[in-house]
Amino acid sequence: MLDIKAIRQNPELVASALLKRGMTFDQARFEALDARRKEADVRAQNLLAERKSASKRIGELVASGKSVEEAKAEVDSTLIKLAQELEAATVEAESVQTELNALLIETPNLPDERVPEGSSEDDNEEIFRWGEPRQLDFMPKDHVDLGELTGQMDMETAGRIAGARFSMLSGDLARLHRALIQFMLDMHTTRHGYTEVYVPYIVNATSLTGTGQLPKFAADLFRLEGDQEYYLAPTAEVPVTNIARDKIYDSAELGDEGLRFVAHTPCFRSEAGSYGRDTRGLIRQHQFEKVELVQIVRPAQSEQALEALTGHAEKILQALELPYRKVVLCGGDLGFSASLTYDLEVWLPGQSAYREISSCSNFKDFQARRLQARWRNPETGKPELLHTLNGSGLAVGRTLVALMENGQQPDGSITLPEALHSYMGGTRVISA
Repeated sequence: MLDIKAIRQNPELVASALLKRGMTFDQARFEALDARRKEADVRAQNLLAERKSASKRIGELVASGKSVEEAKAEVDSTLIKLAQELEAATVEAESVQTELNALLIETPNLPDERVPEGSSEDDNEEIFRWGEPRQLDFMPKDHVDLGELTGQMDMETAGRIAGARFSMLSGDLARLHRALIQFMLDMHTTRHGYTEVYVPYIVNATSLTGTGQLPKFAADLFRLEGDQEYYLAPTAEVPVTNIARDKIYDSAELGDEGLRFVAHTPCFRSEAGSYGRDTRGLIRQHQFEKVELVQIVRPAQSEQALEALTGHAEKILQALELPYRKVVLCGGDLGFSASLTYDLEVWLPGQSAYREISSCSNFKDFQARRLQARWRNPETGKPELLHTLNGSGLAVGRTLVALMENGQQPDGSITLPEALHSYMGGTRVISA
């Protein structure tokens, strides 16, 4: 959520920044609601002062010649009237504040000044490439065809079990999927200093609101039936970032680099709508797995933390010998809560294209304000908002796709990078 004080101080700047997202901020509505809220608050404060003053008037009225009974009756009548007016003013203030909160909670984060102009992914700016795509002397297959050749990817059975956009892996492909998770967790915990956490796969509405999925993206979520408002977690970002909700950390608890968490979870997304070829295979599923990185840091550290976190995701791609590129998202492609995002896109020979495998974002204090995630600044002694960041390190299914397509041989077998040999029990090739 945006800082309401910052909007009040410079609403034109906020409106201008949001235009980069292609969003028109309703400045007139905000100012009208804020003025009504202020007016109702002032009226309530004045009425409280009048009520306090009126309760002291009995002595004055008696001194002026009225009987005690008459004085009490007059004051009681005044107090009843003031109480009714105060209740109306309080209800008005609460009603306006609810409207104001609804406006703010639907307003996305302000883009960082480094975010390029643009309306779609076509306007994202490439800033780095690593590795050269392998030159194949045969027609490359995509991962679905390779999976069918090995007999270890079964979309038909998954469809009978659950429906469209689910998958079933078996044999070496299922083992490779598991090996990737373990490899990523080991890399991030032993080399990059993340603390592994195991978190709930079901989250409540408060948690989803804190990270920005609710209320705007309710249609993309799987909501559970029942008396309580529970959802299947769309990403480990939600439960892991909520570790800091309603907490005030001492500076010592944050250490030198802030908090670093890594978690492996399944992710569940409804994502109603058509994505063309992405509905085939593992690229866009209702259920998939990710290893997620979350950092919670002091504000002065968040820019450096984004570079570090993105670098940690890149190290996985490099260790797996997968060519990729790094792009900075334009305003029109930026996520709701993000201020600045780097996408890592891996080369897929089956599509002859780079495709997203990780998004690494700095949310600055946007999520922390919703979560009330704070730290006590030792210089001021006061609680201040933290900054939150996250990124996939990596999306497991898409990494599996990239390994299959980049490691494919003319006969449909798949060679595995050296980094995974020990995780695969010495297996170097998945045979067709």
